[in-house]
Amino acid sequence: MELQQIKDPSFLKGYSNKQLEQLSDSIRTFLIEQLSTTGGHLGANLGVVELTLALHKVFDSPKDKLLFDVGHQAYIHKILTGRSIQFDTLRQYQGLCGFPKRCESEHDVWETGHSSTSLSAAMGMAIARDLKGEDHAILPIIGDGALTGGMALEALNHIGDEEKNVIVILNDNEMSIANNVGAIHNILGRMRSARKYHWVKDEMEWLLKRIPAVGGKMAAAAERMKDSMKYFVVPGMFFEELGFTYFGPVNGHSFEDLLENLQYAKKTKGPVLVHVMTQKGKGYHPAESDEKDKWHGVGPYKIESGEKIKPVNAPPAWSEVISDAVIKKAREDSRIAAITPAMILGSKLEKFGEEFPDRLFDVGIAEQHAATLAAGMATQGMKPFLAMYSTFLQRAYDQLVHDICRQNLNVMIGVDRAGLVGADGETHQGVFDISFLRALPNIVITMPKDENEGQHLVHTALEYNEGPIAVRYPRGNGLGVPMDQDLKTIPIGSWEVLQEGNHAVILTFGTTIPMALEASKELEKQGIFVSVVNARFIKPMDESMLHKLMKQQIPMLTVEEGILKGGFGSGVLEFAEENNYHGQIIERMGVPDRFIEHGSVKELYNEIGLTKENIQAKVKDILPNKKQRA
Repeated sequence: MELQQIKDPSFLKGYSNKQLEQLSDSIRTFLIEQLSTTGGHLGANLGVVELTLALHKVFDSPKDKLLFDVGHQAYIHKILTGRSIQFDTLRQYQGLCGFPKRCESEHDVWETGHSSTSLSAAMGMAIARDLKGEDHAILPIIGDGALTGGMALEALNHIGDEEKNVIVILNDNEMSIANNVGAIHNILGRMRSARKYHWVKDEMEWLLKRIPAVGGKMAAAAERMKDSMKYFVVPGMFFEELGFTYFGPVNGHSFEDLLENLQYAKKTKGPVLVHVMTQKGKGYHPAESDEKDKWHGVGPYKIESGEKIKPVNAPPAWSEVISDAVIKKAREDSRIAAITPAMILGSKLEKFGEEFPDRLFDVGIAEQHAATLAAGMATQGMKPFLAMYSTFLQRAYDQLVHDICRQNLNVMIGVDRAGLVGADGETHQGVFDISFLRALPNIVITMPKDENEGQHLVHTALEYNEGPIAVRYPRGNGLGVPMDQDLKTIPIGSWEVLQEGNHAVILTFGTTIPMALEASKELEKQGIFVSVVNARFIKPMDESMLHKLMKQQIPMLTVEEGILKGGFGSGVLEFAEENNYHGQIIERMGVPDRFIEHGSVKELYNEIGLTKENIQAKVKDILPNKKQRA
């Protein structure tokens, strides 16, 4: 069958294993070709082709509920549910989402962009199913890396305790976005090398039943022997002790093995865990041989060689700029250590790890632990650099409040991917951190206008000893500005005027500074002179400059690549109200009160009205004599 002809997965019921293998090859070829143009999560999807086909053959979606944890491994699921014809729009503006999306298909029952949520959602669905008297399977598909997330362990504990009919598919490829770490990873490693569980279990029970002495002390001894022996020979005891029936390890690229074990699981009552071994990047040599997992999420590439198509002579990535500045400081200060929740590659910390292997801590997908770990280190005089994507920092909010800010600890938080991130869409847009960080006492929030100011703000943050400080920086590359050799301290709360004008003032920072300067130049041609201020400290603000500007009573426009509700502009309004500047004209531009879907950042700017043209129009609109200037 041509992939474009697939409407739903029901056709798989009549497929033989040979036909499934042929379909697997077709799907892999399709993905390699399509993603070479659009980019996307290639490695993860190449690894779950057979698994996804087997799940859809044995179970009946959408009656049976398939929940893909994280969601970046759901491309095959999208193909089998009739969306292959849309793959040329994958992750493109108003195109196919790169993650499960409930409005796209009835087969997408759970939306996921963050890790470790599928098990809790599955338990919720199981409770609802049982209360409603329904009868269908619920199958969360979760990666081994996601088990390091606390939510996943909490859910496993609850599912096992309640003895709900939930079939957990553990997709074990020994990696998440980077090599997995921790004790759970080591437990799974021992399981991988163990014998097939259900064979060992059956053999053990058969042998025990043949013990001639029955009843009394011998029977009790036999049970005790069984309980102790299984810890040595049964690979799934970690899950068995949580209340799950364990099947595996299963060869995730063998239809015979997959279908056999999924049928076992389907017939088993109570919680079940099927441990499936897969190879990330399966079927495409550059991705198969990728030890550093650079094929997790990719942009366009050349199919034959796997060479990534990148801009020529592009400036360094922002993550690298910040990491390099931290390394520079760490060379002179042994108290500096870096912490990341499974994002060494994404946050460009490889060089830090090579130079300071004993000062880099990858805690796995455990953002809450990462934050409190940093807090604990800070209590002992260390200077931790907590590198975390804005969208993942949301998961550690209680720890930011309770453990870092409340104790006023010297933690530098690197808020990576701050602002719109583009193709990953609404689950990953880093637009909320200003709003939720501004509410916290003791914290300083800052964002540089360019790479050079970025390295100086890193220096400032690591020299700061009055509490936590968050340095925001965007996804993508810097501006390519010259870099100072010597680092300097920027006074906390200080702003700088980049462009002088007396008709209006634009307060902005970070990524929106270039568009504000361009708008100012265009307005100058029309006889409108606008000041542009680099408001690099979002909290605390430069109150001295604000007083000066508001006393001039010229219109003020705040521009930010963040949510308007509770954002930087809200802070300026609060300042005006608290200081009785009641006649001050203040308008705000930023991200509206809704989730922003996927597309290029430029397209998203246009969608939400955050462009130099929009800034020009807004400035004209707030001028007191706008009618004369129109």
